[in-house]
Amino acid sequence: MGKVIIQQYTTKYPITMIGEEAGTCWGADTSDSSKNYKRGLECLSNEHGRTTEYPDVYMILDGYSARVIREWYTHIGGSPTRLQASTRYIDYEHGFDFVVPPTIQNNPQALNVYTGIMADIADGLKELDELGIPREDSALGLPLGMTTRIVCKHNARNLMDMSHQRMCNRAYHEYRKLFNDLCDALRDYSEEWQYIVDHYFMPKCKYMGFCKEKYTCGLMPRREAPM
Repeated sequence: MGKVIIQQYTTKYPITMIGEEAGTCWGADTSDSSKNYKRGLECLSNEHGRTTEYPDVYMILDGYSARVIREWYTHIGGSPTRLQASTRYIDYEHGFDFVVPPTIQNNPQALNVYTGIMADIADGLKELDELGIPREDSALGLPLGMTTRIVCKHNARNLMDMSHQRMCNRAYHEYRKLFNDLCDALRDYSEEWQYIVDHYFMPKCKYMGFCKEKYTCGLMPRREAPM
């Protein structure tokens, strides 16, 4: 089971920070945190997106599949950065954890086939290790379903934008779970993050008031094609 760990370097008061940074450029009084907070709410409400690039989230994503982490890397806006568990130095030859999709978990016959595939890969990697094959080469046989760990940094604007795509009901199921785990972790980190998550992290259909997808889930009405 994957988990998101918010690290201590994460901005504790993102809304207040937004208001202080904006106030500095507006010539406003930034010595009062309550005024900064109010100004930050205004920036969020008015969608002054550049201001939301200041608060940073440092996190550990642990126990999610290599496949979903590859998708996580596609959201590169706002200069996020990340490091991933090494396939060169970590010993995967003698076993690795892996993600089991619900469709397989709920089908005993399919589960038996799937776990067999993973066992065969692990056995093959062990044999290659015994043959003296360097880990950096044998690691090419590792499956996308193998769990991994990364540390990464994203700003608030990047995460808000990511939520519009990845909280959609038609997004990949593990990504939806990962993002919901992130929302819960940020809510627990501070009240200001809870406010941002509850008001600005949402699928794009809720954000825009209509669905833009060709194959809609039906949560929101589809936008009519332009005449």
